[in-house]
This record gives sequence, C-alpha cells and structure tokens, in this order.
Amino acid sequence: MKKNSILLVVSLIVITAVFAAANIWLGSAEKTQGRPYMVEINRLCKQIENEQTPDISQCEYVTSVTEQSQSSDFFNSKSDNYIKQINGKLYRFDYSGSTGDLGKARLILNISLGTLSILLIAVLVYFRLRLLRPFNKLSNVPYDLSKGKLTQPLDESKNRYFGKFVWGVNMLRENIIDQKEQELELLKEKQTLILSISHDIKTPLSAIKLYSKAMTKGIYTDKEKLAEAARNIDRNADDIERFVTQLTHSANEDFLHLEVEEGEFYLSELLESVKEHYAQRLHECGTLFTVDNPLDCILKGDLRRSIEVMRNLMENALKYGDGKYINICVTQEDNCKLVCVANSGCTLPRGEMLHIFDSFWRGSNSADKSGSGLGLYICRQLMLKMNGEIFAEQKDGEMHVTVVFPKA
Repeated sequence: MKKNSILLVVSLIVITAVFAAANIWLGSAEKTQGRPYMVEINRLCKQIENEQTPDISQCEYVTSVTEQSQSSDFFNSKSDNYIKQINGKLYRFDYSGSTGDLGKARLILNISLGTLSILLIAVLVYFRLRLLRPFNKLSNVPYDLSKGKLTQPLDESKNRYFGKFVWGVNMLRENIIDQKEQELELLKEKQTLILSISHDIKTPLSAIKLYSKAMTKGIYTDKEKLAEAARNIDRNADDIERFVTQLTHSANEDFLHLEVEEGEFYLSELLESVKEHYAQRLHECGTLFTVDNPLDCILKGDLRRSIEVMRNLMENALKYGDGKYINICVTQEDNCKLVCVANSGCTLPRGEMLHIFDSFWRGSNSADKSGSGLGLYICRQLMLKMNGEIFAEQKDGEMHVTVVFPKA
C-alpha cells in the first residue's frame, strides 16, 4: 500500500511537470515565432513607398491591402489588421496571424494531457481500491491458518478478483477445522480402545503368571491338574491374542477419513486438467509429455478426487522416473475406461511391487526422496470409494500405473 501511495504521488508530480514543460515549450514557440506577418507588411510598405502596386500573391499571412480613399468602411475590418501611413496616405493591411494556431495547439495539448492524466490516476486508484486493499486484508490469512487461527472466517466479497479466493480460503478453513475435529475424535477413540484392551489383557496375563509360578514350584503334582493348568494358560493366551488382533485391526482402519461425492464427469475434463497443470512444467524440465485424445465419454465418480489421484500418479512419475518421458494413454475394457500413466526409468525392484499400495510403505528406491508412503495408498482408497480400481505393473523398464474408472 505504501509503494502504491508513493507511485500515485510520483505520478501526480510527473503529470504536473509534463503540463508545465508542454506549456513552457508552447510559450517559447510563440515568442520564437513572433509576428511573421509584419515581415510581409514591411515588404509591402516598401513597394508602396516606391510607388509600386503591392503584390500579396507571395504573402502567407497578409490577405489584403486597402487604401483609406478606396474604402468607406476603412476602420471597420472584421479581420486582424495593421494600419500604417505611407506617403501621406493610410493603408490597412488585413492578415491572419499564426498565434491563433498556437493557441488552439495549446488547448488541444492541454485537453489531451488532462484526459490521459485523469485516466492514469483513475487506473491507479482503481488498482489500489480493487486489488491492493483487498489483497492487503488477505495477506495475513495463510500465516494465521498455518498457526492454527481458524476461528475467524473471511467476509464474503463480490470482488471479481478475490471473491472466489475468499470462498476457497473459507472452505479450506472449514476443512481444516473438520479434519482437526476428526483427528481429535479418532485420537479419543484410539486412546479409549487402547486403555480398554490394556485393562482386559491384565486379567488373562495375571492368570498365566499364576499358573506358570504354580507349575514352576511344583504345586501341581497330579498330571490331570497339570494338564488343566496348561489348558487354562492356552485359553488365556488365546484371549490375549484376540485383544492384540482387535488392536491391530483398529490401527489399520481408515485413519484419513477420505470422502468422495458421487457424481459424473467427462473424461476430457479429467485429461485437460492434468495436461494444463503439467504441460508447461514438464516442457521446462525437458520431459516429453503426451496425452491421448480419446473419444469423450461420461465417467462415474468425483471429478475433484479423480484429479487428485491423477496428480498423485504424475508426481510419482516425476519423482521416481528418469525424466525422459511420461505418457498418459486411455483404453477401454468392458464398461470401464482405463487411464494409464507410464514413465520411463523404473527403478523399483519387482519384488516390491506387491507393497506399493500399502500405507506408510516406501520402496528401496525412495531413500533419497522425501515422502510419507501414503500417496498410492490414498489413491487406492479413493478409487475403491468411487467403485473403481488401481493397479501397477512394470513393462520394459517402464512403470505403468493404471486407474480404472467406471463409465456412467
């Protein structure tokens, strides 16, 4: 905002200086030009003094020469004139001066400069009110969101430049709040489950300890009682195993709370979105990027989530490929469309292919690359929620990851 204010002040100063310079220049031009018609009048006067007929054919400014005795309306000329006595007689020299032309030029110049100045100032003021001021209000929003200040929503605005941005920030804020609430609720459930199972495990564990101590001290001398104690130990061990299985199952539940909206979208929308997002970026990286142009059709699913899946696959192709080329091809099978992302330079050992869709799993080729091991896991969960599928395979040194979309 301060820079804009400085720019506005500087613009006003420059405009004022241009106005002054233009008018000073025109003033000096008027002075330089002087009265050129007087040169012609002096020449005509000399002709009259020499008793010659004044010749105005070569004159640019003088339009007529009139002797007083030849005109009854000598002093009532409607044009600019100059009267001089020559040889005892009065002569009127009518002329058209160029100073009027300079006056018109001055007027036109001032009007033109004034109009341009008003337009320039209007643009700067509009830029300040419609872009800088709203942006200045929004400049601290990302910082506040990163610090967890989520309570204050942004005021909705009809600003054509920031209206959608404000709406998107409010949606982001609400999504972050929902995710935090879900995380807290999930954490609470996990904690409760762990405490409950821990308590339940204590009973069979104590029983096992008692039986093992009794057997160690030789309390059970009868073979039948010894066998009974062994069966009780086995039963309590089964209870502990059941509790551990329950805990493991709980840990493997869908902890991301992925949601999809059932709907329909065009295949071309999905491909165009991916192409628009990555074409320029891959061109700058020197990576050949090709996308099939199949016959368009309507697919079932969530367009936003489908774009998320495709972008995740593209990021993996960029991260783990050799950067030579990435291809997106489309085929059809039964009532589905198969969209395959293929990249050159596959470095993942074949024995690890079975695990690439597991949560938190990272391959041996990712040691020097950042990541969480959740990308492909999230892709699979999203596709399953949209009644689709995703699978991967290696072909001739290429990695092929294929997404199966059901047709509408």
